Amino acid sequence: MFRPSGSGFRQRMAGLTLKGALYASWILGVFPFTYDSWTRKLHRSKWLMAYGLVLNAAFILLVVTNDTESETPMKMEVFHRNALAEQINGIHDVQSLSMVSLVLLRAFWKSGDIERTLNELLDLQHRHFRHYSLEECSGFDRSVLIKGVAVILEIISMLILELGMSPNFSSQLFIGVTSLCFMLLAVLLGATHFHLAVMFIYRYVWIVNRELLRLVNNLANGETVESARVDYLLNLYHRLLELSDRLASIYDYQMVLVMISFLLANVLGIYFFIIYSITLNNELDLRSVVFFQALIINMLDFWLSIEACDLAERTARQTSTILKLFNDIEQLDEMVERSISDFALFCTHRRLRFHHCGLFYVNYDMGFRMAITSFLYLLFLIQFDYRNL
Repeated sequence: MFRPSGSGFRQRMAGLTLKGALYASWILGVFPFTYDSWTRKLHRSKWLMAYGLVLNAAFILLVVTNDTESETPMKMEVFHRNALAEQINGIHDVQSLSMVSLVLLRAFWKSGDIERTLNELLDLQHRHFRHYSLEECSGFDRSVLIKGVAVILEIISMLILELGMSPNFSSQLFIGVTSLCFMLLAVLLGATHFHLAVMFIYRYVWIVNRELLRLVNNLANGETVESARVDYLLNLYHRLLELSDRLASIYDYQMVLVMISFLLANVLGIYFFIIYSITLNNELDLRSVVFFQALIINMLDFWLSIEACDLAERTARQTSTILKLFNDIEQLDEMVERSISDFALFCTHRRLRFHHCGLFYVNYDMGFRMAITSFLYLLFLIQFDYRNL
């Protein structure tokens, strides 16, 4: 599955990113599976699960016992000026640790479902898709690369934010920051697993669409097309939609918690910055640059989660458009026409969409709504506390 999709630089870098995510997940204990090359299947390992639980519990404990933020001059100024900001920050710290714990625990709890879903993806890759050329599927490589870069930028941003705001360097700071970065990386890798699985489904749907286009071109050129080929593509498409539904049900709570945490961190960060820069009349300095780069990277990572699901959804919508091209073929074989009608009817009743927690579909429209809602929450927070600003 992790073989390069071509011989170009982009494809090789995407393959390297996939392997890096796999090995990093093993090291941090958030991917408790071993791979059997003989059967080409993943197997859940109780030892890896125990290792992951102990390791990540240790990271959380070290973060709690080595607070890296409470004594930074910027926060002390903000908290001394605004008591509400200190209370909100305490609530946010509890929410962040709770989010990390819930995300990791649910990933381990759902590991059996994850194993079955990933094994089916591996089976599809080996039995049906491994012989197709993938060099033209640039969207997959681009999304994988950007996601890998975003995870690295998140860790670098955390290091800059923690070290740049700390006046004194000590062993406690080093332990706290290191544990915090590893804890953040574990959560980001868990979210990356969903992102990559969505991108594999996108790539397989893209292959099905390309095969349908090839069949249309063959018919337009007077060549014969077997109805069994259309039925075969319909079966693959049906399996991909079932996999997308299973993925959404496995990762919905984790992804919702991660996205809410990104948006909440940005809202509170802007609120604290308003107090620091406007209320306290501090001029823009290096700390402001550190703050803004953290906001930008957070929004980038949040939007990548939206973009992956939207890309898969848009590609699946193109299937119906491609099927309409068969209507332009004259004297279409009756069996082929029936198979095309079945495919079109299936696309009408079933759509590839990622529905999280039964609340919303993940796409660009919902992404914009969440961003606007976050801005409105920021306005509400400012209006609620405007007397202290």
